Amino acid sequence: MKFEVTILGSSSATPIFNRNPTAQVLNINEKLYLVDCAEGTQQQMLRFDVKASRIDYIFISHLHGDHYLGLVGLLSSMHLNGRKKALKIFGPAPLKEIIDLQLKYSETTLNYPLEYVFTDATVKGVILENQDVYVETIPLDHRIPCTGFLFRQKKRLNKLIKERIEELAIPVQYYPAIKKGNDYEAPDGTIYKNDTLTIAAEQPRSYAYVSDTLYTEKYLQQITNATLLYHEATFLHDMLDRANQTHHTTALQAGEVAVRVNADKLIIGHFSARYKTLNELLDEAKNVFPNTELAVEGKTFVISE
Repeated sequence: MKFEVTILGSSSATPIFNRNPTAQVLNINEKLYLVDCAEGTQQQMLRFDVKASRIDYIFISHLHGDHYLGLVGLLSSMHLNGRKKALKIFGPAPLKEIIDLQLKYSETTLNYPLEYVFTDATVKGVILENQDVYVETIPLDHRIPCTGFLFRQKKRLNKLIKERIEELAIPVQYYPAIKKGNDYEAPDGTIYKNDTLTIAAEQPRSYAYVSDTLYTEKYLQQITNATLLYHEATFLHDMLDRANQTHHTTALQAGEVAVRVNADKLIIGHFSARYKTLNELLDEAKNVFPNTELAVEGKTFVISE
């Protein structure tokens, strides 16, 4: 099952030094999930061959412009390109008012329905469940209501050992029960244990997207054991006072979060415009948590076991 994330934007506040503000796209079993949609996201999608027609879910963490100002343009392009299928948008309730106002004054009636799920930045909760994943909100501590998003794979069924199944000539109608962990009783009464007929499926993987936030402990338990953790790292730690003032995190703090939650891998992003190059930020995080990489635009991270 494919489970990967492609970085479309990694800058904070403004486009600068060839970095665009925040946007990412997850590919989960060939379904696309857009996470935040800053200015320029459409251009980044074209640049990195992300097809807007395949996006059925959009998640907006909060209503600072560097996380949503590209959304209305993307919705309009989907309309102009003939989209008909519904699009689900997850985000703060005022987002609907913003979109409605823009469509009203451009006298645009979309060809497709928008379905809203409003997020509550004060509590965690499951906002989406489908055959592949659960998506939960992660309450964060920013200057305005803000959530992260936790994508957790559903546990997969066991895999049949094809050679063994064929050897025993087990009828097809028994396959679903065996995949769920049941033993098989042959017509002669012989019981074949499930562990001789199947191998365990891969362990469920998870992706934690921690958007703009002050470094606090309140979200740590929820993201414990994340397979891949994206955490904002706006400043170097010598700018801690500025980070606290603006409710952001330093690269060192992002590394500390990864250690404390036992993440397998850390990606840092949302870099301040004050940094032309990012090596210092990477080094600061890696000194705490070695398995750290930069959210480089266009890079795809496979969320592996």
